[in-house]
Amino acid sequence: MNPRPMGAMLAAALAALGAGSAAGQDLPLGYLPSAAGPFATFSKTNEIAAQIAIDEINATGGIAGRKLRIVAFDTAGKPDQAVVGLRKLADDDKVLAIIGPLSSSECRVVFPAGDRTGVASMSMASSAPKLAEPFQYAFRNTSDEGYMFERVMRSLKQKDLAMATGAIAYATDDVISKVMGENVLPAVMKKAGTDVKLSVTFQTQAFDFSAQVSQLVGQPTDLIGVGSGPDPATRLVQELRRQGHKGRLVAGSTIADPELGRQMGKAGDGTTIPTTFYAELNDRAKAFQAEFAKRAKAAGLDRTTAAQFDAATYDIVLFYAHAMKQAKVTGAPSNLAAERTAIKDELRKMKDFPALEGAISFGSNGDALKPVYVIQLQDGKWTLIGQFPPGT
Repeated sequence: MNPRPMGAMLAAALAALGAGSAAGQDLPLGYLPSAAGPFATFSKTNEIAAQIAIDEINATGGIAGRKLRIVAFDTAGKPDQAVVGLRKLADDDKVLAIIGPLSSSECRVVFPAGDRTGVASMSMASSAPKLAEPFQYAFRNTSDEGYMFERVMRSLKQKDLAMATGAIAYATDDVISKVMGENVLPAVMKKAGTDVKLSVTFQTQAFDFSAQVSQLVGQPTDLIGVGSGPDPATRLVQELRRQGHKGRLVAGSTIADPELGRQMGKAGDGTTIPTTFYAELNDRAKAFQAEFAKRAKAAGLDRTTAAQFDAATYDIVLFYAHAMKQAKVTGAPSNLAAERTAIKDELRKMKDFPALEGAISFGSNGDALKPVYVIQLQDGKWTLIGQFPPGT
């Protein structure tokens, strides 16, 4: 991928977003972060990424002279609170569109509520299959986990790495983790020719994995597919190595934490996952990472490396800004319903937008069509072992 034409295209797009009349009232975007729950480690940095995009757009004049601003409602990772948040943002704060929510559990209830309200919401992380498809106002700047994990298996095969046998370990108390463990991981492994020998389950907050690992050690396999967030995956792999299991951890984007190498230590070597953002890919990605690190450090956050969900959040703001420009959004209260619908319509028409993550379009199911990068942990660092353009 050549970063220079993409960067030039973005500069032109941002300049166009800023053209127009004199500044008026701000244009509000809602945001549904989740400060608690199994994926809170991802969510806590998403707002930094969103604000980087907001600042870049506003620095070029905003949308027809009007500045973007974020109005947030913390869902605490709870689906019922996510719906409360959507209603509050839509009815009280009069937002034009909503960034988030993060998890598939939240999206399952927010997406239908968004359709009833007539306001677009776009998740930066939900990847359980087909959650957005039934709804007109539902979008996900993510790729289907099955699509992404298939590229992991293809990369292993291309590299001639051991993959003859596999096992599954997954959390049963989270929607996407359960979908990964019961559907995505075993199905894709079997399709790739891997003989899946057994499955073990656990709870997201579990600390003792000795019983599950004892079962896995009893039938050692080349691969262990993990359906969970990064924290339980870390505890699992450390117990696996303690008991002498040498199999490679493979997973979907649910554990795509840039800090995973530090958390897992040497036990994580070989862990292989898909991601839609690789910070060393090109100059634009490196520049985003540098700005993200500066702001995360200033905020006193432990993690200063951008995750794929941070990059996805940044791009969501760019998508909304593009749609607002195309729809000639004014922010007038009397036009709120019509402008919300126009934003939704423009998103559905968007093709090959020059996003941070690569050229992105939206499919008819509301999910983004985007590149996939397959990365592997080695000595605590992620390295690129496979790259797949959209649709390949």
